[in-house]
Amino acid sequence: MPYPKKAYLSTIKDASTNEILAYNVSSSLTLDIATNTILKLRMNRRVKLDKGAFIHSDQGFHYTSPIFQKLVKSYGLSQSMSRRGNCWDNAPQESFFGHFKDEAYIKSCETLEELKHEIKQYMIYYNNYRYQWGA
Repeated sequence: MPYPKKAYLSTIKDASTNEILAYNVSSSLTLDIATNTILKLRMNRRVKLDKGAFIHSDQGFHYTSPIFQKLVKSYGLSQSMSRRGNCWDNAPQESFFGHFKDEAYIKSCETLEELKHEIKQYMIYYNNYRYQWGA
């Protein structure tokens, strides 16, 4: 039986390389899903952020939260948001999620831990083995 609840995936994608630099899986859609993704980005020792790097997002409540914005700023990052109804800025991220839904083996996961394991496996595949157009 597939995982009976909803699960949510937050990602930070490098616009130059298409690599997923940080991600977070949660069983609830709270502010923590976004803030924990930023914390994971900072803990990833492989990621060296250029001065002036910025986080781009939509206008979801997570990203407009003063708590999230303060955390982003505390790490020396800037934040960029699309205007309402502007899907073009978020197209690379939407493309990733489209591939993820088609390619990840998550339908058979019965627990959140199984789901997290499969997502981790997909991230390894996506970042290291999957062909990236234009990267």
